[in-house]
Amino acid sequence: MAEQIKDKLHIRLHVYDEEIEVVVKRDDEEYYRAAAKLITERYNAYSQAYKGRKSDHTIALMTLVDVALMYQKERAHNDTSPYDNVLARLTAEMEEVLGDGKAKK
Repeated sequence: MAEQIKDKLHIRLHVYDEEIEVVVKRDDEEYYRAAAKLITERYNAYSQAYKGRKSDHTIALMTLVDVALMYQKERAHNDTSPYDNVLARLTAEMEEVLGDGKAKK
């Protein structure tokens, strides 16, 4: 239990115009800070472009969609399932050939 407490940090993140207090894993602190910075940058860009024409709620949703789109593109870019499928098929074919070779001897 003490190990889990040592592994946690209580940090304050500045996201757009608000301070948010969160408890995070020590190893994840830099990711949280980078995420807060990214959200703030994207929100500022949308706010600058649409302030007065769109509500703060809509600007926040546009920011969420933008960040989620970045995530989905990166996730698709790192999808290894096509390679896993090819490797599984090749492995099965190799095992079949090797298995047949052993049976003929």
